[in-house]
Amino acid sequence: MGDDYDPRPALAAAAGGAEGAWDFIRWFAERWAAPLTPDDGWPAGELREHAGRLDIRLPAAVHAAYALFGRRDDLVRAQDRLLRPAQWETDESGSVLIVRVENQYTVEWGVPVSREAEASGGPADADPPVWFRATDEQEWRPFLDRFSLACVEMVLSDRLLAPDGPTDNRHLDAPTTTALAERFTPLPLVPYPVWAVPDGPPVRWFTGDGVLLRADGTDWLWARARDAAALDAVRSALPGEWLLGGDH
Repeated sequence: MGDDYDPRPALAAAAGGAEGAWDFIRWFAERWAAPLTPDDGWPAGELREHAGRLDIRLPAAVHAAYALFGRRDDLVRAQDRLLRPAQWETDESGSVLIVRVENQYTVEWGVPVSREAEASGGPADADPPVWFRATDEQEWRPFLDRFSLACVEMVLSDRLLAPDGPTDNRHLDAPTTTALAERFTPLPLVPYPVWAVPDGPPVRWFTGDGVLLRADGTDWLWARARDAAALDAVRSALPGEWLLGGDH
């Protein structure tokens, strides 16, 4: 089971560009959720309609993501929420399209966009960076340098935090942080900030036999497994007070 559910090969390809990211999401959905279907995306006409409502040029990667898996709530709305096209709005400057919000709406993520009348049509904004900010602030901070890569992070995080399936979480202490790095394999995903502590240590991802783990800085650890036995193996490898599984 471990090799078949190991995300590292597909994830490494996602670092090369948007097509690799979409291939990873197809792979991940099939093994960790359910395969993508033609009904999982938004119709192109609807995407154009809502981009037109805001008078913006929708970046190619944003269009591609919504067209491929934008309706899959289990991948994009299980915890935080990828906004539906009818919910799209720009920030107060009109130059950032807000595409995702934290589940209690304390943080939002956005991408820079051009006004339709001003757009040059060049490739520079095809896969734009993603920024984030607290919803009571105006300043945007860097999150990831490509929207397609942020989509990879989004589906990983949403499945990790989804309420269905074998999951658990716990506080990170120094011994657990050391054991995590020794006993599990890092995923090839570039570091990105913990939105709640943006100036602290970044998010790190790990994998094991049928399990995904996310360390939010040095504070908190999340785990999702393919089955209960794989999750119990994580608890045994990282003993301590797991919130859902008790002391191990």
